[in-house]
Amino acid sequence: MRPPDALPLAGVEQDAWAGRKQWADTGDLDIAYVEIAGAGPPLLLIHGFTDSSRSFSLLAPHLAGRRLIMPDLRGHGASRAGDGCRVVDFAWDIAGLIRHLRLDRPVVVGHSLGGMVAIALAARQPDLIGGLVVLASTLKPGFTPDHPLPVGIQALRDPISPADPFYAWWHACGASVPQPFLSGLAKEASAMPAARWRAVLEEVRITDLTADARAVRARALIIGGACDPLFGETHQQALAEALPRSRLVWAQDCGHNPHWEDPAFVASTIAGMLTGR
Repeated sequence: MRPPDALPLAGVEQDAWAGRKQWADTGDLDIAYVEIAGAGPPLLLIHGFTDSSRSFSLLAPHLAGRRLIMPDLRGHGASRAGDGCRVVDFAWDIAGLIRHLRLDRPVVVGHSLGGMVAIALAARQPDLIGGLVVLASTLKPGFTPDHPLPVGIQALRDPISPADPFYAWWHACGASVPQPFLSGLAKEASAMPAARWRAVLEEVRITDLTADARAVRARALIIGGACDPLFGETHQQALAEALPRSRLVWAQDCGHNPHWEDPAFVASTIAGMLTGR
């Protein structure tokens, strides 16, 4: 295993991101991850649907000095797909990664689908984690058939083009987000077969983590995008009500991806949780 790389504070070379990946045998399959050396407690950052560890490449420089572990969920990025694609399947993979790396109660940060995975993990493996950050996520997506997400995914055909117009909606964000970053995400997402997109979406659509959230005992920070078109205020308030030890913070002027649009704010908010502020 090669030593973790350091990230330049000025930014991240997107073309080099894939070369930073290592692999861990979690028991059922190999999971790819990027690790950044630093002090503890370690932060384990779980990306959203169709993304990869690259999703946190803009946030990582703002967390300089902290140990970061950023996996690719099964079937995403460079990780093998495996047989299942339920939220709990992803959660068991993350539990296996924590054990493989011998992480000492990391703070788990999950964006969107990754937030759902983090909640499922915290409910089932409470001794493995030391805290929870739920970023632009939900307990129960509840997408209707005419929602833009299932409609757009249903229209995708293999091979998916990284220039497909769907990405203009799916990766919508402020003009400050670098285009090479978005292009890298689109390229990786397009490598996923359309059938995989639809299978994961269906599993996510029918998931309800309300009971799981009520069972979580770890302290939790909820960061919602104030302009999130996917999981808006109703979803964030439901999270705050269900997670017993939670605090809700709003990322103003941000949509579904606050860690892309305002990584400095997200990083400082997470740092405040770690220091008890």
